[in-house]
Amino acid sequence: MLEIRAISIAAIISVLVSGASVAGDVEIVDATAKEGAGGWTFSVTLKHGDTGWDHYADLWEVYTPEGELLGKRVLAHPHVNEQPFTRSLSGVLIPDGITIVVIRARDSVHGVSPQEFRLELP
Repeated sequence: MLEIRAISIAAIISVLVSGASVAGDVEIVDATAKEGAGGWTFSVTLKHGDTGWDHYADLWEVYTPEGELLGKRVLAHPHVNEQPFTRSLSGVLIPDGITIVVIRARDSVHGVSPQEFRLELP
């Protein structure tokens, strides 16, 4: 009986731990850019196991390859039932000579994801 109880506790702990890891780092699934009269518009698709206000994808940013911040889109709320999701940012000014940008994303628990999405500008 004690052995069965120990196995049950181990199984419960395993389920809890695996559930907690579901909302890990935010993933950048796709990104597009389009040049317009007022600058560039970026549309970025993110995937994250948002669990609510305590853990959600809360930001993405556009950088030059050298690390200069060009623009950022703050995500004001969790997207628990909308995964993956796409949000846009307009009016991003790209310096002359920049043909590739780097997109990074962040969640409210883990911070900035180690993933970098390199996007060649059309």
